[in-house]
Amino acid sequence: MPPARPETRIVTGVVPEKLTPAQVRRRFRALVDGGAELRPAGEARHDPEILLEPRYLPRHELRLFDATLFLTDLLFDDAIAFFVGYVVLDERRVYPRIFYKDSSLLWRVASHFLHDEAEYWIGKGDVRWVKRDGEEHLSSVEETTNLPYEIQAALDVISRRKRRRRDDDAVVLVLREGPSGRVEPYRDFVEPRRRAAARYRVNGGRRVARFTRHGDPASLRFARGYEPDFRRGVLEESASASRFFGGPLRKLRILSANREIQYLFIASPTHAWINPPQTLTTELSTYAVRTLDVLADEDAFIPGYEYYEPNDDPAKNHTQIPAEFAGPPHPDDPARADASAWIEAMPVIREFRARVLKNRR
Repeated sequence: MPPARPETRIVTGVVPEKLTPAQVRRRFRALVDGGAELRPAGEARHDPEILLEPRYLPRHELRLFDATLFLTDLLFDDAIAFFVGYVVLDERRVYPRIFYKDSSLLWRVASHFLHDEAEYWIGKGDVRWVKRDGEEHLSSVEETTNLPYEIQAALDVISRRKRRRRDDDAVVLVLREGPSGRVEPYRDFVEPRRRAAARYRVNGGRRVARFTRHGDPASLRFARGYEPDFRRGVLEESASASRFFGGPLRKLRILSANREIQYLFIASPTHAWINPPQTLTTELSTYAVRTLDVLADEDAFIPGYEYYEPNDDPAKNHTQIPAEFAGPPHPDDPARADASAWIEAMPVIREFRARVLKNRR
């Protein structure tokens, strides 16, 4: 008997609830005062009520499926701009998390963090072993921290509502700190994913996108039915902006032809790229991310600028663009190179420009 398909739902138009900050705070306090347990993973686990101080009380509310997300205004420290987000899956527990915007312009949830004399690093989700230059390395699977595409536009809206405020304590209070060098997340992040994978795997656990020739972006192919449907699959478009990418942005959610997965395309005045696919499943973990993966070749989802710091030691090689395709470094971040030569050679990007961008000005 084939495995039962998980529940899926196509949802559009998710926006922040039409509530004042005072109303959001009252709703949140009523939940906690009614017995819901605050369960931070960081230092606040010793005294959760520190998160009930005014600076950490939420001012915004989002809903997706059966989950409610309460969010503070936008905060920042030396590493990231972020919200403290409170994830509520039922009325018994509230899970404080850190939602931050990655350089690929996606909102993510931090799985844990490291902070020592050498680095301040935000944990990027689950891990897998990959082979580079004949050696095995443990590598983060960053797309496992991507928040649902359904709420990305709403998070953009909330981030622009008020000038961001510096806060150097929230990450320590909310996130679990790992020992130096720990890449892998902890059990509370991993276990829901393992259970979901044991029940069902998209495309039978095979990649939905792959390159048939190594190092050739023109060889990208999608498994039948899992290709983006540029004719009838555009679900919604939102607007944002990024000085890093030259100004106004367009973000488009696009379904696959078989309606099993979705993609998020981003177009700036100078670049266009595709982000990793997500399912349409309704199950979220306490980190507000989907529990079920979609496997695909990660080189198909390189953003407009990406890390390019080659090193003779593979363990220290931070290059994420094939060397012969790396363009000039970004003027504001020399560690990131222009990836256009790789991206624009992929058939899916050429088709996106021709069928979507030219027809939806």
